[in-house]
Order: sequence, then C-alpha cells, then structure tokens
Amino acid sequence: MSLQPLRQPVRSLIASLRFLTILPLPGSGEDDASFFDGALFFFTITGLIIGTFGALLSLLLLKLFPPLVAAGLLAVFLSLASGFLHLDGLADSCDGLLSSRPAEKCLEIMRDSRIGVMGAASLCTVLLLKTAALASVAETTVFAAMILAPAAGRTAIIFMMALAPYARKTDGLGCRFYAGINRWTLLVSAVVFSAATATLCPNRFLFVCTALVVTAVVFSHICRKKLGGATGDTLGAVCELSETAVIMSFSILL
Repeated sequence: MSLQPLRQPVRSLIASLRFLTILPLPGSGEDDASFFDGALFFFTITGLIIGTFGALLSLLLLKLFPPLVAAGLLAVFLSLASGFLHLDGLADSCDGLLSSRPAEKCLEIMRDSRIGVMGAASLCTVLLLKTAALASVAETTVFAAMILAPAAGRTAIIFMMALAPYARKTDGLGCRFYAGINRWTLLVSAVVFSAATATLCPNRFLFVCTALVVTAVVFSHICRKKLGGATGDTLGAVCELSETAVIMSFSILL
C-alpha cells in the first residue's frame, strides 16, 4: 500500500471528474480505467469542485427566487451534477435492501432497471430532506453546505469501500475501483474533507463530520449484513445519504 497511484495526478483527477460529474472535459475517456486507483484520491476534491459550482449557483438562485424554490433547485443540482447516477444507485439499493429477501435475491433486484415503491420513496425522501434543510438555513450557511455536501458524499464512497468488501461475484461498476482502495486513500480523503470543513464552518465541524462518519459506517454495516458487502449501487446510495445527512447537520439549531 503506497501513494504510487498519485504519480499521474492530473490524469487521475480527470478520470475522477469524468466518472463522477457531467462536466464536458476534453479528450477521450477510453484510458480512464488505467487511472481509477489514482482517481480515488481525488473523489473528495471532485466533490469540492461540484460544491463550488453549487455554492456559486446558490448565490444566483437566492437572489432570484424565494428560499424554498432556490433550495429545491439546489437539491436537484446536487444530483444532476453526477447525471443522477447516485440517485439511481439509491433507488436500486433501497429496492433490494428493503425487500426482505436473501442476499442473492437482493442483488438480483438491484440489477433490475425498473424502480419499485421502496426506490421511489427513497428518492422522494432524500430530495425532500435536502430541500427542507437548505431552505431552513441562512444564505451564508447554504454557501458552506453546498460546498461540503458533495465532498461528503464522495468521501463516504471511499469510507464504504474501505469498510465493506465488494459483494458481487461477477464484475460490476464498483469493482473497477476496488483494486485501488487502501489506507492511504481513506486517510487522504478524510484529511482533505476535515480541512475543508474546518475552514468553511469551524463552528459546525463536529456536526458535519459526525453526520458523514455515522452515515457511512451505519450504511456500510447494513450492506455487509444484508448483502455481504458493497456494490456500485450502494456506493451511489451512500453518497446521496451522506450528502443529505451533512446538509441536515447545517440545520441543527445551535
């Protein structure tokens, strides 16, 4: 285990951005798979980049619309930034995990592209909670929340990969990244997120970090117990759940 994957940081960052965002980056993604191990080191930074765009967008929307409308649009932006990839993972994960079926059947359900009641309910719940939380805080707090929430979601993916093995016996989307996970990946991600949180909202540092860690650890435990580990869908789900938890932590009354 070493920092060797960081020898080509630019290509690794581009691979991370191309995978986790819909940013129109130049060049082809055909060779990105060769840099997935290094890309893991940039997941949190990619979240901060998404969050910076979201924070700037919040300044505009809060000038144009009432707080509730602006909050709803910002909640949509957070998922749109990744092409709704993680919302799809959340819906599939909830359809499987809440089905009360054995692990193999749950994994089969999660592969089904059709959405069930549990999946639809999870999407509505997450979007409602994000909107309500963003609408309940001051404009200056929304700015920090919009930067940190996407970073928390991508950091939670690293946490889950470190805490739960890959559950599927065959290759899947999440499996492509698992080969690169190690203790350095987790440490770098945690340090970057902690530093960003301490800089942007030192008075809420404990709330934000606790929301991230508890969500990632608890959901990882549930997936290990129910599925035997994580999948690409559950990695997307933990991203959405952690984003939601962190945004809600900004609405806690001090």
